[in-house]
Amino acid sequence: MKRFICSVFLSAVSLTAYADNLFKGQWIDLTHDFSEEAIYWPTADGFKQEKVFQGRTDAGFYYTAYNFSGAEHGGTHVDSPIHFAENRNTVDQIPVDQLIGPGVVIRITDKAQKDRNYQVTTEDILSWEAQNGRLPDGSILLIDSGSGKFWPDKKAYMGTAERGQEAVPKLKFPGIHPDTAQFLVSERNIKAVGIDSPSIDYGSSTLFGTHTILFEKNIPGLENVANLDQLPLKDFTLVGLPMKIANGSGAPLRIVAFIPAD
Repeated sequence: MKRFICSVFLSAVSLTAYADNLFKGQWIDLTHDFSEEAIYWPTADGFKQEKVFQGRTDAGFYYTAYNFSGAEHGGTHVDSPIHFAENRNTVDQIPVDQLIGPGVVIRITDKAQKDRNYQVTTEDILSWEAQNGRLPDGSILLIDSGSGKFWPDKKAYMGTAERGQEAVPKLKFPGIHPDTAQFLVSERNIKAVGIDSPSIDYGSSTLFGTHTILFEKNIPGLENVANLDQLPLKDFTLVGLPMKIANGSGAPLRIVAFIPAD
């Protein structure tokens, strides 16, 4: 009996030590605040928060409540595949583990600074791999274009602060080239892609080929991701949990990264 108790105790100690080591590291919030300053597509309804009550009730206790509204596609959010691919996953159909996994960051900040309509190329990926190894199977690919530093300045971030359909041709921001999207679905095995701009297609896109190619394969897109400059190029875990909207083409996203201690 003593031997059994000792064994259980040692197992509990080992499990505790494992748990302590597992969560030693740094959590990085990759989500922009949802507020009236949050950036939304020019034709989409922006975020609104309306006060229901704030203050002391007649019963004497303090109480606060708000209503909120906004389009699916704005702020830090997920595009579900059905957004551009018929009969593909809606938000509530995206498997939870598809938005949880090893993250990698490809930085194109210098190129995007020179050309705000820059599109990530296959060569950008191959160059990253030459330094860091092949993109891990089941990874989530993030593109750091340096756009996050402009948030929430709409004109600097996406080329225009105007609203409505007439503003769409004036959009200018980095994205992923459709040829690169085709490379990712044909030659690599990723769970999702994300970027620190309003769209995984570049600002002047009219056909949204990157959306179509990735979404046809049920690979969702993460847009307006924040704080990518705080991440290493690899060796971190990404956790993205969208609002579970039934039949949704997109949803607000709370996304974080865990960087383990050395």
